[in-house]
Amino acid sequence: MTVRAVRGMPAAEVEVSVGLVRRLVAEQHPDLAGLPVEVLANGWDNLVCRLGDEYLVRLPRRALGAELAAHEQRWLPELAARLPLPVPAPVRTGRPTEQYPWSWSIVPYFPGRTAAEQEPGTCPAAAAQLGHFLAALHFPAPSDAPVNPHRGIPLAGRAEGVVSGLAHLADAADRRAALRVWESATASPVWDGPPLWLHGDLHPANILIDGERISAVIDFGDLTSGDPAVDLSVAWMLFPAEQRADLRRAYGRADDAMWERAHGWALALAVAFLTHSADNPLMNGIGERAFRAVLAP
Repeated sequence: MTVRAVRGMPAAEVEVSVGLVRRLVAEQHPDLAGLPVEVLANGWDNLVCRLGDEYLVRLPRRALGAELAAHEQRWLPELAARLPLPVPAPVRTGRPTEQYPWSWSIVPYFPGRTAAEQEPGTCPAAAAQLGHFLAALHFPAPSDAPVNPHRGIPLAGRAEGVVSGLAHLADAADRRAALRVWESATASPVWDGPPLWLHGDLHPANILIDGERISAVIDFGDLTSGDPAVDLSVAWMLFPAEQRADLRRAYGRADDAMWERAHGWALALAVAFLTHSADNPLMNGIGERAFRAVLAP
């Protein structure tokens, strides 16, 4: 392991389960009550359950997740219409009850497996697809768009986490190389354009691949506005160098400063994934691959 994982996923603040999903669906969407329910993923912010063949239920497991779900419910239906790839805009919503404190969502089920479950570079067409997707998403956001204090911000705002995370590097040469990447990225000019719409959490576990193409971009809970470099960091998380160049060409407006900041964001996120992955092998794998790609010549 490149960086020692020192923390696991945040603890759930309420008990979430298949039984709770069944009860909430039966009470608030009785026409769907007979559909089978099974756990698909239990992430940092949500329990995600398959609901029949067509739907997923996203049930926040902590207050922060509930806040992020509200962003998806408010904004994703508006954004979906202009995006070239499917996204999980809620088709139904659920309200809080005495047994569960937050709003929740029913979203479409999309076919495919996450890109995190596949070897990097096995889907070369995905790079251009993702570049075109981000070009469509990154347009000026309104003044009431969500603001995330950790994403889309100047890279200097992530310095403390990066420096403390790199302290867990076992290899001194890796630590020196990572610090050079970080110093170069933070020396680049900051974003001086308007705040743009951002996915905010675009990594391989939030991209679905079906066959040789992307079938959907999912999990917009960190939807926010700001510097688009944070989303472009996915280039190092998912693609080898040649395909990173394909993404940049398809995106069409990443100048050298933006690309250098994206390189820095890839390092910051890789370190964050690694240091919080004690109980999450999938995220650990994303962090390891991204870290190695960031340090590669």
